[in-house]
Amino acid sequence: QVQLVESGGGLVQAGDSLRLSCAASGRSFVSYAMGWFRQAPGKEREFVAAISWSGGRTAYADSVKGRFTISRDNAKNTVYLQMNSLKPEDTAVYYCAARFGIVTTVAYDYWGQGTQVTVSS
Repeated sequence: QVQLVESGGGLVQAGDSLRLSCAASGRSFVSYAMGWFRQAPGKEREFVAAISWSGGRTAYADSVKGRFTISRDNAKNTVYLQMNSLKPEDTAVYYCAARFGIVTTVAYDYWGQGTQVTVSS
């Protein structure tokens, strides 16, 4: 069982940066691939980025490639999402997620409560 708590969201202007954090508690954090997803109002939740247990493999949605960077610190049981050059279309609730095993864009088992990111134009 893994508990996830996101932080770092807020209101920023287009072009600004934010770093989201996700603190994990529970057993064997290093065994889990971690992902970030987001859900905008009236839209389905979508994949943003994911990282393998070692940090050696990452995956990104096309819409964020080159702007967002996912990383993790296993000593701190924390995964991060550095978001640069933010756009209004990045506005959404961002969720951290964990799954046992390999990096994928789907099939995550544990979810945080979400943190709101709002980008004004």
